[in-house]
Amino acid sequence: MQQVDFSSGSVRRSILAVAAPMMTAQILNLLYNIVDRIYIGKIPGEGTIALAGLGLCFPVITLVTAFANLFGVGGAPLCSIARGRRDREGAERIMANACFMLLLTGVLLTVLGIALHKPVLYLLGASDATYPYAASYLVIYLLGTVCVMTSLGLNPYINCQGFARMGMLTVLVGAVANIVLDPIFIFALGMGVSGAAVATVLSQLLSALWVLRFLTGPKAELRLHFRAFRPDFGCIRRIAALGTSSFVMSFTDSMVQMACNATLRTFGGDIYISVMTVINSVRQIAQTPVMAISDGASPAISFNYGAHAYGRVRAAIRFMTQLGFGYTLLIWALVSAFPAAFIMIFNHDAELVATAVPALHIYFFGFVMMAFQFSGQCVFKSLNRAGLAIFFSLLRKAFIVVPLTLLLPHIGGLGVNGVFLAEPVSNCVGGLACYLTMRRTVMPALRSRGQAGAQGIS
Repeated sequence: MQQVDFSSGSVRRSILAVAAPMMTAQILNLLYNIVDRIYIGKIPGEGTIALAGLGLCFPVITLVTAFANLFGVGGAPLCSIARGRRDREGAERIMANACFMLLLTGVLLTVLGIALHKPVLYLLGASDATYPYAASYLVIYLLGTVCVMTSLGLNPYINCQGFARMGMLTVLVGAVANIVLDPIFIFALGMGVSGAAVATVLSQLLSALWVLRFLTGPKAELRLHFRAFRPDFGCIRRIAALGTSSFVMSFTDSMVQMACNATLRTFGGDIYISVMTVINSVRQIAQTPVMAISDGASPAISFNYGAHAYGRVRAAIRFMTQLGFGYTLLIWALVSAFPAAFIMIFNHDAELVATAVPALHIYFFGFVMMAFQFSGQCVFKSLNRAGLAIFFSLLRKAFIVVPLTLLLPHIGGLGVNGVFLAEPVSNCVGGLACYLTMRRTVMPALRSRGQAGAQGIS
């Protein structure tokens, strides 16, 4: 088990050493839901409508992820900064308080979600045809909310210690289990959509047990323990303040999905909810590596900032941005050249494929701008600039995508195309605004501090 040293050696190599296993871990984590969609989309005779039902669950699933990010992604940079300052006690206190809030929030979400699932699903755009599929998946999924919160929310605390490969294994355990269990429950046992949910919950349980075993064991540098634990609400506020940007990003994703599903059902019917389910799945696959690049750079940026190695911080930011730009340009070209191939990963229905191809072209236009959004957001979070991180999270989704999703379909006869057009507009406007603000505010400050007492950049 190798621990990455962020304080010395090549900045690029340290980022890649964390980003590569994190990318693998995030791709594997994506498989939890992607594999469900692939199998569900291929259920004989009902795959398309079942896929629409599953798509209706996405806003709720995304909301669970948002709360996991609030205390997971929110506390991990603070933990890294404390490590950089050699404050082990403070770092462990941050992790313990984050774990407490993850468990508490998980229980509350389970109770509220199950109690309100029916009116929520109809609010999200369910019809009498799609509701049974959506409900049978969502209720079972919500029973595993605590497991999801634990595995997603605590894994960043493994990565921020430099144990990226162990963080990857946390996800690998659950993802492999999900791939194996899905066909058994869906097809062999004839449980259909409910079987996919059961497989996902059992897989997340395995991941949660794995991450708890590591963080409470002797191999972790920072250990999770609750001896004489008392919630530190000042610490929780600092975690939540920094995590709010990641929470807002996921929460506004949920808002966008709600707006899209409701508008698409009005202008196009259930088939377009299935199309959006597929397109969202393609987007998640496409953006996972660029997210891993920024997440891999985050602990290097936070640690060196805490250690006052400002030259290394600047080098990490430059490398992260260059690598992210190159990747998003490549994936945009591939999706534009082979749209049907990406769509048919999930469904082979001729009507769905024909409907989804032009929508995918519109939705992915300007995808390269996502590199700038992730770069700017990563820097703000890593340096504890919570206010800017929150603002730009809200700007792209809440202030641009949601209003445009509701407005554009009514303009010039755009209809459903207006829904898909909202995403590229937000990528261009929000992505550039976030990145340019970071360049104008953060980089000059780092440069001046580096000139005052710079440490070498490898």
